[in-house]
Amino acid sequence: MKRIAIFASGSGSNAENIAHYFKSNPEVEISIILSNKKDAFVLERANKLNIPSQSFTRNDFYESNTIVDLLKNKKIDLIVLAGFLWLVPDSLIKAFPNAIVNIHPALLPNYGGKGMYGMNVHNAVITNKDKESGITIHIVNEKYDDGETILQAKCQIEENDTAEDLANKIHDLEYEHFPRAVETYLNKIKK
Repeated sequence: MKRIAIFASGSGSNAENIAHYFKSNPEVEISIILSNKKDAFVLERANKLNIPSQSFTRNDFYESNTIVDLLKNKKIDLIVLAGFLWLVPDSLIKAFPNAIVNIHPALLPNYGGKGMYGMNVHNAVITNKDKESGITIHIVNEKYDDGETILQAKCQIEENDTAEDLANKIHDLEYEHFPRAVETYLNKIKK
């Protein structure tokens, strides 16, 4: 059995999509969903999916071993960041080397870094009149959006596309590719 922990800061649609993807796989368990926001909708989604969940504070994440200990006690094999906006601390990266993956709503290295998330990314892409965008699924290291790429998927941007249109195209790519990329990477990780 391989165990996944999902971190999310907001709605949690990617977290729910991943949970549905693995629901019928007896070899994989979504063991917990964690959020840095106590009122994040992802926690309601977790409840409806019967997946244990909890929120945590900045102090829990950066100043103590609370989160690392929790994940170790649950024997987590892979951490998936699904719309999680905080920079991952070194203590977590060291505790789970090459076992934290993130999804970014652009083709890295473009439009990455602090503050580049969600509509901020899509607005920048549209403003720059790019012809394509996409998603990047990557391993997490100590810098925002800097780790080794696992998968990129692209979409075309039409001349009249708005940032909202692009956001919808990106969500479609996320829903299609993120769960499979997680599964592929999970299979590469030694138990």
